[in-house]
Amino acid sequence: MKRVKQIFLLILVVGVGYAVYFLSQAFPIIAGYGAKNLCSCVFVAGRDANQVIEQELGGSLVNLGSYSVNFQDSSATGKVFGMSTRKAIYRKGLGCTLVSEVREEELRNQKIKISDQQKLNQDTIEWPQGNKADSLLNGSAKLNAVVNEAFNETDPANPVNTRAVIVLHHGKLIAEKYANDFTAQTKLIGWSMTKTITNALVGVLVKQGKLKVDETAPVAEWKQDDRSKITLNNLLQASSGLAWEEVYAGPSTATNMLFRKKDAGAFAAQSKLEHEPNTKWYYSSGTTNIISRIVRQAVGDDDYYAFPHREIFGKIGVQSMVIEPDASGTFVGSSFSYATARDWARFGQLYLNDGLWNGERIFPEGWVKYSTTPAPAAPVGEYGAQIWLNAGNKSNSNNKRFADVPNDMYLMDGFEGQCVVTVPSKNVVIVRLGLSQKREFDTNKFVSEVLGALSE
Repeated sequence: MKRVKQIFLLILVVGVGYAVYFLSQAFPIIAGYGAKNLCSCVFVAGRDANQVIEQELGGSLVNLGSYSVNFQDSSATGKVFGMSTRKAIYRKGLGCTLVSEVREEELRNQKIKISDQQKLNQDTIEWPQGNKADSLLNGSAKLNAVVNEAFNETDPANPVNTRAVIVLHHGKLIAEKYANDFTAQTKLIGWSMTKTITNALVGVLVKQGKLKVDETAPVAEWKQDDRSKITLNNLLQASSGLAWEEVYAGPSTATNMLFRKKDAGAFAAQSKLEHEPNTKWYYSSGTTNIISRIVRQAVGDDDYYAFPHREIFGKIGVQSMVIEPDASGTFVGSSFSYATARDWARFGQLYLNDGLWNGERIFPEGWVKYSTTPAPAAPVGEYGAQIWLNAGNKSNSNNKRFADVPNDMYLMDGFEGQCVVTVPSKNVVIVRLGLSQKREFDTNKFVSEVLGALSE
């Protein structure tokens, strides 16, 4: 009996110890997640703080925290049970950044050359460069019914919370709808759709001759070990072989990188080589932030923050896009970007146009084809170069992610149901943005029904 008690006591002590360790790791992440999202939703998207706390921060685990906004210093704070206080600060032109492994004063005093972006009155310019009302078309009754259905809550206890839908056909905006409290001017988070922005930045640098995808990745930490074999292509195709945990249910390398670390790319670059490059596909926000750091190195700090708008967004009529940096000043290229639904649609149209806009080549010739070619190690052809695909398995093209959608479809895909879907064979771009926390939005059904409505 004494032996049994000893074993029970040992199990109890180990269990309590693990719980304490888990919570000590989880609380700063929860508080950081809440502070960062609240800051961005209020100061970047212009939303009501109480609504954000109720909606974005009302889910499990995150709702353990308490959150507040300080309009005097443009910041948001999160804490869990009065502990693990985290703060995110807003800086004009940069969005919000968590104060991670750095003093707030140091972060606020960073010398950053913000993009001197000239804003045009887009209401006087025709689509797609602008938003002039008479250049926007109305879709068919059937298409509008499909769009309306995306906002219907068939299970109110587990809502999908669609906030915006846009459909482009042959480059024309033919359907558009927003949820209550959201408009065509509301900036909405892209989450992992940001990865495709990172792809675009690399594409421009390839066009300029500053990067080559088939060369080894210029990462200083890897020069003296086996990681020196990793190419930029391996990183883009999520086939680097680096160890990583793309897990968000608790503390992981991904959540630590995003919500606890000063320099996301440097943190991810510390990862050990687990597989030979190009032999194992594993979706990784870490590799994207390594790429983002490479982009910064290639561009140079003097031009870095103006580069995306000057080379891409300003040319295609995207005026709302904000890519947020970490505390080191590097864009969190895996996850943190905000734009209006129309601007997300314009960005999708750029890919459908093969990187051309008004006759100007923004991406190098062949970049979109390269980006939408399945990574050799992707099991069912589901991933290209920072873009999700629907190509299907090499030996069975019907074995694909979206069963009822054409195989040439590709998409930018983000957490909680963000997506920009492109179907080249149908000349269609579809945007759906929302907050699907309790159940997934059925992208397969929605895209299939939109295409069906357009074919009639």
